[in-house]
Amino acid sequence: MERLIGTVSIGIRAPIIMQGDDIVQIVCDSVLKACEQANIDLNDRDIVALTESIVARAQGNYVTVDMIAKDIQEKFNSPNALGVVFPILSRNRFAPCLKGIARAVKKIYLMLSYPSDEVGNHIADIDILDERGINPYTDVLTEQDYRQIFGSHKHPFTGIDYIEYYKDIIESQGSQPEIILANDPREILKYVKDVLSCDIHSRHRTKRILEKNGANIVKGMFEIMNKPNEDGGYNERYGLLGCNKATEEKIKLFPRDCFAIVENIQKEFKKRTGKDIEVMIYGDGAFKDPVGKIWELADPVVSPGYTKGLEGRPNEIKLKYLADNNFSDLKGENLKQAVSEYIRNKKETLNDDAQGTTPRRLTDLLGSLSDLTSGSGDKGTPIVLIQNYFDNFSN
Repeated sequence: MERLIGTVSIGIRAPIIMQGDDIVQIVCDSVLKACEQANIDLNDRDIVALTESIVARAQGNYVTVDMIAKDIQEKFNSPNALGVVFPILSRNRFAPCLKGIARAVKKIYLMLSYPSDEVGNHIADIDILDERGINPYTDVLTEQDYRQIFGSHKHPFTGIDYIEYYKDIIESQGSQPEIILANDPREILKYVKDVLSCDIHSRHRTKRILEKNGANIVKGMFEIMNKPNEDGGYNERYGLLGCNKATEEKIKLFPRDCFAIVENIQKEFKKRTGKDIEVMIYGDGAFKDPVGKIWELADPVVSPGYTKGLEGRPNEIKLKYLADNNFSDLKGENLKQAVSEYIRNKKETLNDDAQGTTPRRLTDLLGSLSDLTSGSGDKGTPIVLIQNYFDNFSN
């Protein structure tokens, strides 16, 4: 009988991971037990994805607020004042980092992008901007300007006024806040010459612009907690980017050594099953919420580590294009056979028949699928098994 099921994504439950746990064995054990229980056969090129959180937890890759404060003081030569530019608006992601930053200096000039941060959290109503003739690319607003125009703008999901929230955090650490709203990083240099750039995906551009326009010391969030230390965790590539709040004084960083980990998991599956399983570690998916306008990707990358078989992009053809154009005179089994033969002989380059497909990287697509499957709450499925992903209509 012809197989009618295509791609399947399955959340796999696992034990709660703690520091020192063997992540390779736990992942393999969890997947194989789940497959046995559900009568699932593993196949070559099945994909096992595990969330970055359980990798970092097993590594014990944590830092404290005090450690962040100490690193800020060392990286900026104990500054009295610091510019902090373009942070995202997040209680989980940036707020605990801000606590450490504020603990290190006497005054913070906090410059927020508007009408939203880089991942789509809005602090201003676009319609009001239009009505008032405000150009966010050129106009700079003080906090007083902002309040006169927008009043208190609360996040649609959290109900938080993030300007007030961040001010309270800074003041709680004995530091003095001054808020600026602008989208040109050079504006911060009118207030202070030492700057911490907190944006994620535009981080290298922002740092380059500041360095070329008279800044004294410029560091990115990726350069804070980026070196091994005796007291706790670090991430040599991403620093504080990709971190999450653990406790009021403790922060989990993005995991390290991810490519070695996925390769070891792949080898263990081969040893125990004889199958060539692809493995990846994923964080946030790369998709946008159409209601809140929030782009999910607050991590520096979707996947910090994956096996070689997941490199590249899909090479897919639009079935409806073939049916409407190449084989519009065929029906039924003849159409099916013609389309299947066309797919088996498809070229590696994108042509008209690929229009409307998604030419993103495999790891970005699979990470988004995995993130949506596992969720970020209490599902308890930090491992995802994906089957038949590389199949197509001709298989």
